[in-house]
Amino acid sequence: MSIRQSPARNLIGGLIFLAVVAPLGVLGYLACGWNFSDALYMVVITIFTVGYDEVRPIDTPELRAVTIALVILGCTGIIYLTGALVQFFTLSQIQQALGIKRMNNEIGRLRDHVIVCGFGRIGNMLSRELKAGKAKFIVIERSEARVAEARDLGYLCIHGEATDEGLLKTAGIDRAAILATVLPDDAANVFITLSARSLNKTVRIIARGELPTTEGKLLHAGANEVVLPAHIGAERIAELILFQASSSLIRGSDKAKDFEHDLHGLGLELEVVAAAEGGAFTGLTIAAVESHAKGAFLIVALNRGDGSTLTRPPPDTLIQAGDGVVALGRTGRLRALDAFGAA
Repeated sequence: MSIRQSPARNLIGGLIFLAVVAPLGVLGYLACGWNFSDALYMVVITIFTVGYDEVRPIDTPELRAVTIALVILGCTGIIYLTGALVQFFTLSQIQQALGIKRMNNEIGRLRDHVIVCGFGRIGNMLSRELKAGKAKFIVIERSEARVAEARDLGYLCIHGEATDEGLLKTAGIDRAAILATVLPDDAANVFITLSARSLNKTVRIIARGELPTTEGKLLHAGANEVVLPAHIGAERIAELILFQASSSLIRGSDKAKDFEHDLHGLGLELEVVAAAEGGAFTGLTIAAVESHAKGAFLIVALNRGDGSTLTRPPPDTLIQAGDGVVALGRTGRLRALDAFGAA
């Protein structure tokens, strides 16, 4: 971009020009025998074309030369700087107005999109994954700094409270396929879930919960699925401690991570869970467990308590207490694995 195309550069250029001309004018008057106060005053009233009486007579060729140069260069600099200021503020407002109009037009064209409520740590990561998956989505965020961050990343983002039904309508809740409310405030997530469900009876709502007791409230409010980050984190740590081999198999290497990403692309995921003593599936064969799960998952490996690992175990293999069960299933359907830990 050239200097003439950049209002900010024009503004900086004008300031630099005056910062050079004004001191040279002062030095010129000082060289003609004026004191600093009179010289500075004369430069200011000349550059800004105020037109007050001169503090001293301009009666020598040197003084007239300095004054003429100051009038030509100083007034030109002020005119240029004024134009740059007008250009800077006007263009910024025009760009903002056009940006809002363009964003509203894009939102108006969205169909079967995802609405992400909150652009904190989880909302940011979620948006990144949605963009990588080329999903259509829009973010609602109340923090101006986070809104600016989201827009800088190229995301559609509305500034405001996601608890506002009017804002949900602006985001196209009536045309959305999924709403994910991932605020760190359980009460806000419950309220957003209630509002979204009342505005769209068929939208799939995925809600974040901080406290385990919030899960039931969110489901009752209309959420289809509830994600408890703290619970997931605890399960992941336990998995790393208890079943290191299976965990490494699933998530350890870059190749394994690529494999897991490919599975997600197919709507599948791998998970490992411990079979508890007295659990609903403990003591049953793999065939019986898979039959009971009604196709929710398939067991692809067993990590025995003695440290051995059975890959592709036979259907008649008994699941024992303490075994790590590695299962493959549809995304969102592996909740059936919770029965392994239910006593």
